[in-house]
Amino acid sequence: MNPSPGMAYRGRFAPTPSGALHLGSLVTALAGYLQARSQQGLWLLRMDDLDRPRCVAGADTEILRQLEAHGLHWDEPVRYQSAHEDDYRAALESLRANDVLYPCHCTRNQLAHDSFTGPDGPVYSGRCRKTVAWAEPHALRLKLAPRMTLSLDDGWQGSMVRRSRRDIGDFVVRRADGQIAYQLACVVDEAAMGITEVVRGADLIGSSFRQIALMQQLGHTAPRYRHLAVLVDRNGRKLSKQNHAAAIRNQNASENLVTCLRLLAQNPPPDSLCLETPETLMRWAIRHWNPGLVPKRQIIPIHGAAQQLLA
Repeated sequence: MNPSPGMAYRGRFAPTPSGALHLGSLVTALAGYLQARSQQGLWLLRMDDLDRPRCVAGADTEILRQLEAHGLHWDEPVRYQSAHEDDYRAALESLRANDVLYPCHCTRNQLAHDSFTGPDGPVYSGRCRKTVAWAEPHALRLKLAPRMTLSLDDGWQGSMVRRSRRDIGDFVVRRADGQIAYQLACVVDEAAMGITEVVRGADLIGSSFRQIALMQQLGHTAPRYRHLAVLVDRNGRKLSKQNHAAAIRNQNASENLVTCLRLLAQNPPPDSLCLETPETLMRWAIRHWNPGLVPKRQIIPIHGAAQQLLA
């Protein structure tokens, strides 16, 4: 399932341009960047802008500025999902030809009532599995084999196993409004970009299992995965744009990077370096990057200096 050990490293960062980067997204970007650079690999950038109502005009440009201000320089042109819808439609047709899709007419109320709780969130009950009529509007779900077991040997969270129907459930690959769903678009992107390892938050472990299932159906080789602990504020809420997390300030780039390195449990740089340029800090961080020190728990409450960055 995993890429060959001899394959050149290709990592990626894939923000949704729904607003500027916050501290949580900077930690993820930095961890992925250091993981790639420490292996003389490439670090690529993708804008997950397929869900256009969520996207904010100019947010992609702001994200690029923030990354550059923090010394996070990407290789190869930025991939925008909105420019590759034909690729996603082709993958959808391949799944349809393999007879692994079925229409779903469930409302949100029905989903809330029928779904049961799995290790990564709600699991679809299979209510529409025997649907014959394909009347519009309907979503399309991937029909998982009933006794399929999926394994994920995560670089930070360890070995995990999920059963298809019990832990994952049939999931949406095309929404009722006709838009390709995140899981399918992401799988097509990872394959097209040749990604060998994905570094992202532990809140996306469920997505990783769904994407592994899709990769098996589409004949793609799954990348390796490293899921980072999710940062939460003093109220226990995940740092996210939806929760109005404050944007990081470019003028505080060196301070931001030192805070992120500490959150990643890397030995902090010498005091003499803390006020240096982001480029100087980044050179130190690449030389001293130790993925074995990264916290293996799935949630980290932030406090102290990190909390100050949210003010």
